[in-house]
Amino acid sequence: MKNIIIPVDFSETSEYALKAGAKLAKRHGSTLHVLHMLELADSILIKSETENTNKMLFLLNVAKRNFESFLDKPYLEGIDVKPVVKHYKVFKEVDAVSKEVNADLIVMGSRGITLQDGIFAGSNAEKMVRNSSTPVMIIKRDPKEFDLNKVILATAMNPDNVATFKKAMNTLKILGCDVYPVYVNTPGNDFISSKEFYEQARMFQAAGGSSDIQFIAGHTVEDGITQYADEINADLIAISTHARKGLNHFFRGSISEDLANRAKLPVMTFKL
Repeated sequence: MKNIIIPVDFSETSEYALKAGAKLAKRHGSTLHVLHMLELADSILIKSETENTNKMLFLLNVAKRNFESFLDKPYLEGIDVKPVVKHYKVFKEVDAVSKEVNADLIVMGSRGITLQDGIFAGSNAEKMVRNSSTPVMIIKRDPKEFDLNKVILATAMNPDNVATFKKAMNTLKILGCDVYPVYVNTPGNDFISSKEFYEQARMFQAAGGSSDIQFIAGHTVEDGITQYADEINADLIAISTHARKGLNHFFRGSISEDLANRAKLPVMTFKL
């Protein structure tokens, strides 16, 4: 766990992520790349070169001042912290930085969404999950106690996704977690019998997956995961994501993004 990216907007939830990242950095000797995006408007690009340069310099100076106060925290002492500024609020830029520094993890704060936010609201955390090829950890609360002892890893036991499952297991083991792989059985078209589960589990194991997967039930996958998390007193929920986009994402949704938005526990996603 050498490099961790923390995207920040200098808000309270950003500091939650910074605190969590600091705890991980101290445990694993990681470098924190604290990333801020300036959110420049497209209209700036059509102004004269002088106006554009002046605007850029102003925003860079503001970001520098904000970084100085935001990173002046006792819990960051002894940690290698590198501030990074990008020009636009484009989540692909985060992925580009991640590849540039060979990041192992992105830690991001989020307030999630509520019913009042509406169906079209989404969240930055959701967009990060959708666009990142690097594992993303979403933090919702002040991580005063940030233990990652027990982690639920949800899996569909698809033999085609064994590589992602192994990557998730390996990352979570590096973090020192005890991992509880689970398959959630739901009513409706996705329901499977016990016999079907054991056959699917056998095929998953034969492809290189785990043989130790809990068979749990829930009205929805999210419901089953959160109930099991309460039952074992889990510290983190981990799940893979298809990173669906456009109308495909709108109509079919994403379990990982719903969990990132609504779960109270930290959520970690791995892109399939």
